[in-house]
Amino acid sequence: MTRVVLVEDHDMVAEAIGLALERAGIEVVARAATVAAALADIRRTGPDVVLLDRRLPDGDGTTLIPQLSATTRVLVLTGEATASIAARVAEAGGAGLILKSARLDELVEAVERVAAGEVVFDQKLLGGVLERLSGRVRFAGSTLTAREQQTLQLLAGGAGTDQISATLGVARNTARNHVQRVLDKLGASSKLEAVSIARREGLLD
Repeated sequence: MTRVVLVEDHDMVAEAIGLALERAGIEVVARAATVAAALADIRRTGPDVVLLDRRLPDGDGTTLIPQLSATTRVLVLTGEATASIAARVAEAGGAGLILKSARLDELVEAVERVAAGEVVFDQKLLGGVLERLSGRVRFAGSTLTAREQQTLQLLAGGAGTDQISATLGVARNTARNHVQRVLDKLGASSKLEAVSIARREGLLD
């Protein structure tokens, strides 16, 4: 079962989201309404996904992402979305961004996709995110193996860890290792950044 920490300061919104997640079989292990409380709950519970409101009473929720992205997946919940905001989330290591105006079933699906290792950004924002990232990163120059190149192509198509595992016919942990090696060789901190670098360097068809 996917375990989620829900960070949202509006009680009615948090209640509705929590119920929708639990009905879908997703366990909400903690709820927080501030940046400080969220960090404490996340460290205490070690969730698979953090559903993180961007605007909280004590600050911008996205400031937590760099502290969390190495150990958990972060999906940002926001009332507004621009390419600039999406790029900031991606640069920090976030796994995606979803609008508060989305339907609850769309939000649940986004959480499930992020938990499976996918990156979830609105297609209208994605081009702007990649453009912003490509101007700020440098290619490490390492050579990808044939299997790592396959993994990169799958990442570019939006595949998550489970899909990469099934397509390549390898164990999930092996697929995760392939992804991490691609990120390491490209000098990327996220899958989205790796795809951006690869496109800029002509490594993708």
